Amino acid sequence: MLEIPKDDDLLVRSAWLYYVGGQSQEEVGQALGISRFRVTRMLAEARERGIVRIAIEHDTTATLEAADRLIANYGLRGCIVTPRLGVDPGRPSSEAEEEVARRAVGIAAAGLLSRKLQKEGPVTVGIGLGRTIARMAEALSGVRKKDVRFVSLVGSLTRTAKANPFDVCIQLATSCGGEAYFLAAPYLVDSEADYSVIMSQRIVRETLEVARSADIYFVGCGECREGSTLYSSGLVTADEFASLAASGAVVDSTGKFFDAKGRLVPSDLNNRTISVTMDDLHEHEVVLLAAGRIKAEPVRAMLATGFVDQLVVDGDLADLLM
Repeated sequence: MLEIPKDDDLLVRSAWLYYVGGQSQEEVGQALGISRFRVTRMLAEARERGIVRIAIEHDTTATLEAADRLIANYGLRGCIVTPRLGVDPGRPSSEAEEEVARRAVGIAAAGLLSRKLQKEGPVTVGIGLGRTIARMAEALSGVRKKDVRFVSLVGSLTRTAKANPFDVCIQLATSCGGEAYFLAAPYLVDSEADYSVIMSQRIVRETLEVARSADIYFVGCGECREGSTLYSSGLVTADEFASLAASGAVVDSTGKFFDAKGRLVPSDLNNRTISVTMDDLHEHEVVLLAAGRIKAEPVRAMLATGFVDQLVVDGDLADLLM
């Protein structure tokens, strides 16, 4: 990795907004408070110096410092922070801004995954649920490894296919030339009796055994509110979300619902999701992906669970976590 002088932070942020965020040069200039002409010059310089290739290969001084602070504050083994987008903290982020953050975190996480796949010998990767996880799959490229297995950690959704663990695992396996394993079961079943029946099925047990053999888990987290992936999927009803809120739930991840202190909430939904167990999460290296300032409370709760080892977040979210 090239060394980036602190004065070049603006140059790198310009490159992120233009090449990753998909903003026009005029929009980049407005976001950073500089002229369009200066943006054009900085983008040209970034290309000439090799800062911009197919992807941006650099951390800014600010992102490195933020990552170090998060590692120290939360006892993490590792952390990656993408450059800030400069979102006005005085107003809610727009969906477009949230999507740019998801794409940035997805690219950064794909780089981490790529490095993990350079390990000699077979590798098994557990894959959780969420739009940011899907962005990681979209961003992974240039990796060929036939002896890699991608396995879903939770059952499948019935809608929002782009975030479906089934589709994400297939996309990753196709990209690398490896194999995909998925839980042939819904994310959430109707009753605890149904849960017992499905978990007793051989194909489900075998897939969960593959998940338990994984070298690393990549997971996302969702807010327990309307508009979240689970809500838009139709799997969790408005009444169930209201019940979760009443029980103190602020985040869901890998089929489990936690309160602000990282504790499982007393909800029957925790007994009706087809997924790996809490013991599985604690026994594996877990990388949490999160993007957007709306994820601040969910991420804090996830970090309080004690099973998150590494964190990949955008710079604006990182500011709220420190």
